[in-house]
Amino acid sequence: MTSLTERRKAILFLVLAALLWSTAGVFVKALDWQPMSILAGRGIFTSIVFLLYMRRLPTKITRWTLLAAGGSIATQFLFITSTKLTTAANSIFLQYTAPIYVVLLAYWLLREKPSRTDWIAMGTIFLGLILFFGDQLSPEGFYGNILAVLSGVTSAVMMVSFRAQKDATPEDSILIASLVIAVFGFPSILKETSTVTNWLTIAYLGIFQIGLAFIFFTKGIKHIPALEANLIGTLEPIL
Repeated sequence: MTSLTERRKAILFLVLAALLWSTAGVFVKALDWQPMSILAGRGIFTSIVFLLYMRRLPTKITRWTLLAAGGSIATQFLFITSTKLTTAANSIFLQYTAPIYVVLLAYWLLREKPSRTDWIAMGTIFLGLILFFGDQLSPEGFYGNILAVLSGVTSAVMMVSFRAQKDATPEDSILIASLVIAVFGFPSILKETSTVTNWLTIAYLGIFQIGLAFIFFTKGIKHIPALEANLIGTLEPIL
């Protein structure tokens, strides 16, 4: 059982993660690199952060470890690509359809049944997102919109897979995802323009927007149900 103190601390960690995640849009839009290059560069710095934090390589790899890593890779790629093909408002709003899929997956795989409060919170959040982004949403960027919806699905898979590792080490999934992205995407970086500004932006994204954010996230998800963690994460688009 999670104590009240642990729960409060976990909520704080998830809020801090959302705060850091929220800085992605402006920095990604500022870069003129291709999506794969951004992912790979960010992955390099995130890998360094997690290697220093964990002081080891992944040891026990389970299906949940790999599923969370795969979900993380897919979500990052789909979201960054969608922001290049459609408006930021479309990308953010459509990705945050994720709670719908989280409800289904968490109940099916983890037997975490949403409470009445969860349903009310989810409805209120969706209404808030519509009011906040409604006048900015548009049909332009069809393929970007499709990718944003898919990123919501993969985000839900990632969230539930991390929650399934509440008694294990979810940090392994992030390190695996970051290393895979860095290795396979590195050739793409060589084709990009290397400036101090570009590398400082990439370093920020890797160290803080993903690295530190996911350290907070992996600490918080151990004590908070998947749906609730995802609902807390919807602070990101507002921030």
